[in-house]
Amino acid sequence: MTPATSGNATQIVVIAKAPAPGAVKTRLTPPYTAREAAALAEAALRDTLSAVAAAPAARRVLALHGEPGPWLPAGYDVVAQRGDDLAARLTAAFADAWAALPVPVVLIGMDTPQVTPALLAEAGRLLGGHEIVVGPAADGGFWLLGQRRPDPALLAGLPMSRPDTGALLMERIRAAGVRAALLPELTDVDTAADARAVAARVPSSRFAATLAALGADAPA
Repeated sequence: MTPATSGNATQIVVIAKAPAPGAVKTRLTPPYTAREAAALAEAALRDTLSAVAAAPAARRVLALHGEPGPWLPAGYDVVAQRGDDLAARLTAAFADAWAALPVPVVLIGMDTPQVTPALLAEAGRLLGGHEIVVGPAADGGFWLLGQRRPDPALLAGLPMSRPDTGALLMERIRAAGVRAALLPELTDVDTAADARAVAARVPSSRFAATLAALGADAPA
């Protein structure tokens, strides 16, 4: 049985790809080149890792596809992703985190550079009274998923990267009869329009500075 938790008794996992040209943010090309899209991905990842580093956590993990680079700050345990599809990789990331340290797990991706330490702390706080916390994304998916005790059935076979992914996840949560809490909706950076919207929301971020350097008025 997992005890009730506060934010600093939670571990935060960032699941990400190394920001190599051609391997990340392919929906940004065009209008951006593969190298420019990778620069935006790296900036988003740096902002995300910085937010996690500033949030209360018992452990910080980067579940990585690829090799770490100079963008990785100190204080992270780096583990390799495993699984044949995204749902399997997310499930494995939860399982691996729990196996290393059996405390609640908050998992986020690298597509929401506007995430703040306060939002992450709130996710940890909510897991004190709920089994699951979800951060819904504007595209119908989710930007954050927290589980007090990871359940491998929650994401198994869940269709990912679809407009109804979040709705299907919530259906599973309701069917399981567990208590869930919601965080505010955020926008994932998938398109040039998304990039402009997110940069406008966090103008002091690395992501916004990188977008401005590339020319934020690129066509959508």
